[in-house]
Amino acid sequence: MESSKVIQAIYNDDDVLMAAVKKVKAEKHHIEEIYTPFPVHGLDKAMGLAPTRLAIASFIYGCIGLIIAVLMMNYMMISDWPQNIGGKPSFSYIENMPAFVPIMFELTVFFAAHLMVITFYLRSRMWPFKKAENPDPRTTDDHFLMELAVHGNEKELENLLKETGAVEINIVDKEAH
Repeated sequence: MESSKVIQAIYNDDDVLMAAVKKVKAEKHHIEEIYTPFPVHGLDKAMGLAPTRLAIASFIYGCIGLIIAVLMMNYMMISDWPQNIGGKPSFSYIENMPAFVPIMFELTVFFAAHLMVITFYLRSRMWPFKKAENPDPRTTDDHFLMELAVHGNEKELENLLKETGAVEINIVDKEAH
């Protein structure tokens, strides 16, 4: 395994971090990762990250839930075991559909929510018993960490990060995966 160096700059304010990200990106440096204790609004845009496709997946999962609800109710209430409940005709799905709307809504939400959680965890590679990848435990409390790859420009990066208001700068050897 070959190792690579990264420089980790720690900030104690989210506004200072945002200004630092903008300055580092303006200097054409690549930010590997940023660790924050809470979501920072606008950080993804400042880093130049591509928009997420999770909303598309959620819509597809909701459609799957709706289709399964319609097929399930048609099979159970019309084909398999038709019953006369309150005088409603049981030979046609369309005539009974107003009574089925709550079930269709609930299964749409159920499928979208549960499959989105599973997709998020798989996409984020967060599964049970996985070791945390957080480089500094302070980033779960009140500090922000910006990680940049070092390519023989340690002094230049260190000076740039000091200018941006970093309270601590560390150069760390990380194992490349």
